[in-house]
Amino acid sequence: MTGEPVLEVEDLRVRLRTPRGPADVVNGLTYRVGQGETVAVVGESGSGKSVSVLALLGLLPARVATVTGRALLQGEDLLTMSPSRLRQVRGPGAGMVFQDPMTSLNPVLTVGRQIVEGLRAHSDMSKAVARRRAAELLGEVGLPDPEGALDRYPHELSGGMRQRVVIAIALSNSPALLIADEATTALDVTVQAQIIDLIATLQADHGTGVIWITHDLGVVAGIADRVLVMYGGRCVEDGTVDDVLEHPAHPYTRGLLGSLPDLAAPVGPDGEVPDLTTVPGLPPPPTDLPPGCVFWPRCPVRADPRCETEQPPLAVVGPGSGGLEHRAATWCTEGEAPSAGSPAAGASSRAGGPAAGATSGADGPEGGGR
Repeated sequence: MTGEPVLEVEDLRVRLRTPRGPADVVNGLTYRVGQGETVAVVGESGSGKSVSVLALLGLLPARVATVTGRALLQGEDLLTMSPSRLRQVRGPGAGMVFQDPMTSLNPVLTVGRQIVEGLRAHSDMSKAVARRRAAELLGEVGLPDPEGALDRYPHELSGGMRQRVVIAIALSNSPALLIADEATTALDVTVQAQIIDLIATLQADHGTGVIWITHDLGVVAGIADRVLVMYGGRCVEDGTVDDVLEHPAHPYTRGLLGSLPDLAAPVGPDGEVPDLTTVPGLPPPPTDLPPGCVFWPRCPVRADPRCETEQPPLAVVGPGSGGLEHRAATWCTEGEAPSAGSPAAGASSRAGGPAAGATSGADGPEGGGR
């Protein structure tokens, strides 16, 4: 990472109006993405990962969502831009791979027309040149018969092929910031590795910053520079990928890592494999968040009584590596994990196992599990 940051997000908050009352889905999110840096955002469904990036690009309905904070993309605040300026920024400024490719493609327009439209909106390309470039993009993301695919409609493609079309559209204008929301979920591991290599090339050539939202900690270990762990709309831990995966400080992070299969774990006398660790309970509804630590209702540690009524600040828990701080929003240190057999203890004791297993797959996306 060199030079000025591509994106600086400060105290991002998103409140949605719902029939059950206001829902605080993102609460005080602060981070930055440098040139050529990959920041992975992880956490279970409903933690606010996707909503936080949709808010940055003005893609939440204004009558439902209230977005506050600051988000500087190359020095311009995305949250105060006019709609016309945002349309200019989406593409060369920020490209996004949406989670569901079927609903993010127009069903009545051909694939080629949708790619060409994005190319010509931000350049003076002729239709013929833009069509050739569209075919090149489809070839780069591994779509078979890219020329023929230009004249096909989204419903004529498989889920994985549609996913590759969406990735091609996001990469078409060489954006300064790429937001990938579960970008490789629908792809097999060979194409997944191809897409990751393509994005790495884009980063090397253009200094593109990447926000990678995923559940796959194996991919995170292989491509990320830094990791943000989200829970209940809040960042509960962040740091370099090595710090977070190898030395998790928050009980929730240890629970995530403990839920991964440990391929190095010994089998039983009859060949049985050990059970995966689980985090009991369900995430809190955003309309009724706990007053203290957002993870407190499910936390098996609860080593500090303040956690029930006070929000732990996101504070430095270690020196970190690579000159970056390792922070966690908890008063419960790793040494205070409960006895063996409890979820947090299992996650803590196995933190090195899943991380090491995922890291061993850094050369390919198949190193980790979901």
